[in-house]
Amino acid sequence: MTTQPHPVDRELVQAAADVARTRCRGDNHTMAAAARTRDGRIVTAVNAYHFTGGPCAELVLIGTAAAQGAYELDTIVAVGDRDRGIVPPCGRCRQALLDYFPALRVIVGEGDRVRAVRITDLLPETYVWADHQLGAAEAGSPGEG
Repeated sequence: MTTQPHPVDRELVQAAADVARTRCRGDNHTMAAAARTRDGRIVTAVNAYHFTGGPCAELVLIGTAAAQGAYELDTIVAVGDRDRGIVPPCGRCRQALLDYFPALRVIVGEGDRVRAVRITDLLPETYVWADHQLGAAEAGSPGEG
């Protein structure tokens, strides 16, 4: 069941669009992401394309945020280069974002359908990756896929 969309953080969308326009060049960097931290900061990143499966902008952003001391993200958006607009996260990113930030909001859509939704709405009935957490095995946490 999908919940009501949250207000769209237009400043965040603009930050990602600015990075996509000014920093994405050639085939190595084609996507930009921006996230709002719980304390209000904006963190940006670009993807690192590589034929071996280089990380998407959202995954690079997780590490960039951590390097800046931001471990709690509130909202994220990805924007493509060449004015492609907002691009929803791929399946791998959806799972990673859910694992790191289960209450995260993700900005998706285009035109008058741009909206912010919970990551759980983008990945319903998800696999729970809890085995990596200390004590998860002892607590009998679900997570077998």
